[in-house]
Amino acid sequence: MSNAIEIKHLEKRYEGFALRDVNITLPSGYIMGFIGENGAGKTTTIKAMMGLVRPDGGQIKILGGTMSDGDRELRENIGMVTEDYGLPAEADAVSIGRIMSGLYRTWDSRKFSGYMERFGLPVRKRVKDYSRGMKVKLSIAVALSHDSKLLVMDEATSGLDPAARDDVLDILRDFIQDESHSVFISSHILSDLEKVCDYITFIHRGRIVFSSEKDALTEKYGIVRCPKTELESIESSAVVAVRETGFGVEALVEREKVNPALITDNATIEDIMVMIIKEDEK
Repeated sequence: MSNAIEIKHLEKRYEGFALRDVNITLPSGYIMGFIGENGAGKTTTIKAMMGLVRPDGGQIKILGGTMSDGDRELRENIGMVTEDYGLPAEADAVSIGRIMSGLYRTWDSRKFSGYMERFGLPVRKRVKDYSRGMKVKLSIAVALSHDSKLLVMDEATSGLDPAARDDVLDILRDFIQDESHSVFISSHILSDLEKVCDYITFIHRGRIVFSSEKDALTEKYGIVRCPKTELESIESSAVVAVRETGFGVEALVEREKVNPALITDNATIEDIMVMIIKEDEK
């Protein structure tokens, strides 16, 4: 199986912040969710992946190539959708199609028109008059109309209503029906990632906490809810994080290390991330 993304020992230092030993592998044909608090290093990692910032160390391969080589064909195989969309506000879809046909040798106007029709987007309406959800769909239509094999999304769905976000998730599911296609998506809406992602990578304070199959994470971790006094009966190495509630404590635990007779609830990806972050802040 080939990999869409291979990041090994990535380092990037700024004053007051650093990415340290970041390692991420996304196999082709899958969707990876990239999670972490604000300022954790998600956008810096994505910029390094896309060749927009120069790493201080490590190796990055995208679709088997290196962005820093200036490989035009490689760039045409990558579609990127960001929070600000990067589309000219005064242009309509027809004008955007003309612009993109000049930028990408692989631009497919028929495919672009098909996405516009599928998404129900008006072709003569200016971008500035689109709703936020329409702008996201237009950006995705652009990103997928030049032979993209990897779609990279950086907080692109923030601020969308649930129906619009669900439409975007359907688009991602359809895109990876082709096993040569992959998606790397950063988002704070973890419930959406839980629905659609095959892999989850969690970055915290510039370091990767875990990068794993989603199902393996939900199998590994559980939540124990009990009085504080009962927490002492659980092996300390099994307890990853603890938070107090009005009724006792909630403990994030590694299931295989606790007594099977202990009632353990399922932990969501949000439970895992939030509890680890708060435990680290104690």
